[in-house]
Amino acid sequence: MALARTRSVALNGVRGRVIEVEAHLGPGLPRTILVGLPDASLSEARDRCRAAVINSGASWPNRHLTVGLSPASVPKSGTSYDLSIALVTLAAAGVVPAAPLEDAVLLGELALDGRLRAVAGVLPATLAAAAAGYTRLLVPEANAAEAAVVDGVTVVPVRSLGHAVALLTGADPPDDPPVAPLARSVDTWSGSQRVQGLDLSAVRGQAEARRGVEVAAAGGHHLFLQGPPGAGKTMLAERLPGLLPDLGMADSLEVSAVHSVAGGLAPELPLIVRPPFLEPHHTASAPSIVGGGGRVLRPGAMSLAHRGVLFMDEAPEFAAGILESLRQPLESGEICIGRSGQTTTFPARFQLVLAANPCPCGFDWARSNRCECPPAAKRRYRDRISGPVRDRIDICLKVGPVRRHELRDDLAVVESSAVVRQRVEAARSRQLARYVGTPWRCNGDVPGPEMRTRWPVRTRVVSLLEEHSAEGRISARGVDRIIRLAWTLADLHEHPRPDDSDVEQALLLRDTDSAVLAGGGRRRDAAAHLPLRPRAEDSEVVA
Repeated sequence: MALARTRSVALNGVRGRVIEVEAHLGPGLPRTILVGLPDASLSEARDRCRAAVINSGASWPNRHLTVGLSPASVPKSGTSYDLSIALVTLAAAGVVPAAPLEDAVLLGELALDGRLRAVAGVLPATLAAAAAGYTRLLVPEANAAEAAVVDGVTVVPVRSLGHAVALLTGADPPDDPPVAPLARSVDTWSGSQRVQGLDLSAVRGQAEARRGVEVAAAGGHHLFLQGPPGAGKTMLAERLPGLLPDLGMADSLEVSAVHSVAGGLAPELPLIVRPPFLEPHHTASAPSIVGGGGRVLRPGAMSLAHRGVLFMDEAPEFAAGILESLRQPLESGEICIGRSGQTTTFPARFQLVLAANPCPCGFDWARSNRCECPPAAKRRYRDRISGPVRDRIDICLKVGPVRRHELRDDLAVVESSAVVRQRVEAARSRQLARYVGTPWRCNGDVPGPEMRTRWPVRTRVVSLLEEHSAEGRISARGVDRIIRLAWTLADLHEHPRPDDSDVEQALLLRDTDSAVLAGGGRRRDAAAHLPLRPRAEDSEVVA
């Protein structure tokens, strides 16, 4: 037979599309042509496949060979097409039967000696194949556990091209050595292993901050911690993942798919069940945090933190472009990366935790007289986090130095992460029941218009907030986020709906200090934002 076909998968971000791979042997001078918008790494598959076939004991066809990848209009990149190209060529030459290949999906990179190397993105490729109705996959043995987490798919692990030929022809498989798994490329980003076992009870003397972290975990809210060095900001952020419940199966597949594309899945743990924790350094480049790259667009730290926590310590030290790029994922839960040749969308619904000092030297706090920063330097430092980014953060906490009596008194009331996590899981369960049948899982996910329409909160304090929003004293987004916080507090307090007390506590959590939200000014009590009638002398705008 001079024509044979099989299937592979093209990935665009974490979305896969089944591709038909065809091989035709026709008249003409011996030549191999690859068509269908291949990139440079895919074009080199002709030489890799030829060497692998020859070194596996077979013969490369000495005829005019055309390999087509369809749809031809879809750009294709990477080395995962090697196995499909080699086998469909052998099928067209009559070396292996063509029928078993037509309903199978093949993935894997061939070494020159015929070994089948692991590739990135096998999990999302398997999900795409299953969604398209294909149930039989041939994948590298090192990727078999990753593909096997998808239900309803028969995964055939393959060590080499000779092994695949033996499976198709019914011959005895060769005794090939196992192939090493794909080298993990995101170990330095992920801090999930480092934060395991850290307990909230180790944070002493920060009762208000611990409560704020609990509320953030219960509702999936973003968090901004501001305070001098050594006050406990990093300790609080590192203990937030320990309060979050395990990922559900759908979320676990989403998160694992992102890490699979990035080459960060461990072979022994192909399914991520705990929320990831990412802590990029402020010197990291924009593509490594936002995503992108050269020929192939890869997920950055924002996407790798999907359904987990993204912690940006020393937030004002990050590049302005990186901080401004937070706007899109904080609102939509995804990030779109555009290049001249393609556009890719990665999921990025994470909990953001920002930590910052009060000034460049870090000593501009109430009980300290060590700060020597000029006022202009303080304002420039605070303004590095713009107002639109601050307005998208739900909870803003001042974390001050701990006094000795607070350390002593806290010993009797401090709670462990296990105790707090029980309350968080109970609150999350109430939210899941409330949002059943919707795409949202927690209060922090619900868009403001949907919250106002389907789960309105009618209290005296909310009415005052809406009056101030109409007068421009607080943004409409700020009102929405206060209402979301109020729902989370009601869930923690086991209230059927938020009352005035829940809304007032939510306002305190969002706007504990005008310096945090407005970038300067004097400290004021939260109640001062809610007079029955606006005061003429109070012209300060709540951001």
